[in-house]
Amino acid sequence: MKKITTIIPLAFLLIFLFSSCKKEAGEGGNSSIYGSVIVRNYNSTFTDLLSEYPGADEDVYIIYGNDKSYSDKIKTNYLGIYEFKYLRPGNYKIYIYSKDSTLQSPSGIVPVVKEVEITDNDQEIKAPDITIFR
Repeated sequence: MKKITTIIPLAFLLIFLFSSCKKEAGEGGNSSIYGSVIVRNYNSTFTDLLSEYPGADEDVYIIYGNDKSYSDKIKTNYLGIYEFKYLRPGNYKIYIYSKDSTLQSPSGIVPVVKEVEITDNDQEIKAPDITIFR
C-alpha cells in the first residue's frame, strides 16, 4: 500500500514536468523564416506605377506567438531579402510598414502582415513576398 501512495504523486509530478516543458514560439530553436520585400513606387494618388524594385534596407518586424509588441526587427539586404534565425516551432507574424494605397489611414502608413507557422524543428520556411508602396 505504501508503494501505491508513493507512485501516484510521483506520476503526477512527472506528468506536470513533461507538460510544462513545451516551449512557446520564439528564439532558441534551429528553424528560420525568410522572405522578400518588393517596393512599388507610385505617384501621390496611387494612379501611376512609377517603378518596382527590391526593398533594400527596409525594417522587417516579427511577433512571436501571442506577444503584444514586436519581438525582433531586422533590415533587408540589398536584394530585399530578410531572415529570422534560431526560431522554435510556433506561429509568427512578419510585418513591414507601407504607404496606405487606399488613402484612408490618417497617418498615411499601414502595416502589411504575413502569418507564418513553423511546425517542426530544423525548418527553413519561406514567407509570402511582402509588397509595400512608397
